[in-house]
Amino acid sequence: MPRILPWVAEAPDIAPEHALLGFEGVRAYGADRALSEPLLTQALAFEPSGPGRYEARGAERGGWIAYDPPPSGPAESGAGTVHHVAWSSGLDELEDWRGRALGAGARATPVIDRFYFRSVYFREPSGVLFELATRGPGFATDEDAEHLGESLSLPPDYEHLREQLEKVLTPLPDPRA
Repeated sequence: MPRILPWVAEAPDIAPEHALLGFEGVRAYGADRALSEPLLTQALAFEPSGPGRYEARGAERGGWIAYDPPPSGPAESGAGTVHHVAWSSGLDELEDWRGRALGAGARATPVIDRFYFRSVYFREPSGVLFELATRGPGFATDEDAEHLGESLSLPPDYEHLREQLEKVLTPLPDPRA
């Protein structure tokens, strides 16, 4: 098996031993995780790796999802909750993955162009919202890679909101300064 290398988050004020190394996996609540298995294993190429746990491995990266029974109380959204789980796709693979999800009975969105990436959303049978998101085209689409983050870049669909957004967004410090 090839060695899976993590994506390392680098910042000048964070020692390398304390840097984020990506996400290893995710735990989700599922009322009936058995309903999700055909979609995960047949359509999305996950492999079972334990009770209620499934792994996806690519040439460079991998991850897992594990299902726990939901708590007995009513669900509540708030700080610390997760809206959806995103899985990585190559730009040229997204339509195929969408087709696989549709073929397994998922009600997938059309491919949504987010300018910096493309994505498809659907709920898997246990109710978890999945996003299949491409790794590109990337943030260097509309600015020089050497100057990323020096100014507010907006996708064309949001450029008309620039004046409003600049009033409410908190400027981030430049870690290169």
